[in-house]
Amino acid sequence: MKSLSAAIDGTLGRLPPHIRAVVLMLLATLCFTLMHTVIRYVATEGQMHPFEVAFFRNVFGFLAVLPFALRHRAAAFRTKRLKLHALRGTMQVFAMLMFFYALSVTPLAKISAVSFTAPLFATLGAIIFLGERIRARRIIALILGFTGAMIIIRPGLIELDLGSMLVMTSSSIWACAILIIKSLVRTESSLTITTYQNVFLIPFTLAAALFFWTWPSWQMLGLFALTGMFGSIAHVAMAEALKLAEATAVLPYDFVRLIWASGIGFVIFGEIPEIWTWVGGGIIFASTTYIAFREARLKRTQASR
Repeated sequence: MKSLSAAIDGTLGRLPPHIRAVVLMLLATLCFTLMHTVIRYVATEGQMHPFEVAFFRNVFGFLAVLPFALRHRAAAFRTKRLKLHALRGTMQVFAMLMFFYALSVTPLAKISAVSFTAPLFATLGAIIFLGERIRARRIIALILGFTGAMIIIRPGLIELDLGSMLVMTSSSIWACAILIIKSLVRTESSLTITTYQNVFLIPFTLAAALFFWTWPSWQMLGLFALTGMFGSIAHVAMAEALKLAEATAVLPYDFVRLIWASGIGFVIFGEIPEIWTWVGGGIIFASTTYIAFREARLKRTQASR
């Protein structure tokens, strides 16, 4: 991971920090979309079950961090919070399986638009589980965000979309996992968190995949490796972007994911997004961006006191 980060820094090192952060965020959105594209292609055109795709995605993800785990050996597994790692891993398994299945049955653009609800669920989870207080403006933003999701799904007006419902459920579970990660980072290293993530994700997704198992061809294995590569680049690029600039400065560019997904979905799968996907996605994104700005402003105010 460090070598990939160094390569990115070497390529963009001459740009001003704020411009570099924007470029890295755009790169992250593109790579996330490409990863989702490959997953959708393998599941639909390659006839591989999404659960098996999830398993191989985790295997190649583990291979990416294995050299670091071996280098640090015992330190990678040292923890006093195994139960919390297990809870987070279990949640992430369900969230991943739902999301991957949704990618096999729902257009890319709709997946991207509905997935913008994750920060809404994270805010809601912080209120319910952490007792965080929010005021009227953020409450209104939350209501508007979930209204945007309803505009995309339109329950009662069109047939209920299984993929969209799975993405919303996945986003809510993932939001809970994020709250657990926030607790873990206080005492655990990023290597330990990543190692235990793979410890739980690989066997659990394998157990789910065995019910639908078909042996992949070498071509499919190559595509699985691509998902690992795109995922690694996306995560590193986003982390670097957040190091160079505040989240509120780069978060608005995450909306480009919907543009990438619309273009790539049209070229590869012949998918044309509905106008309601754009309207609902725009509302969700605007509400999550506003919440992020308000939270950042509140933190700055508290820090200055």
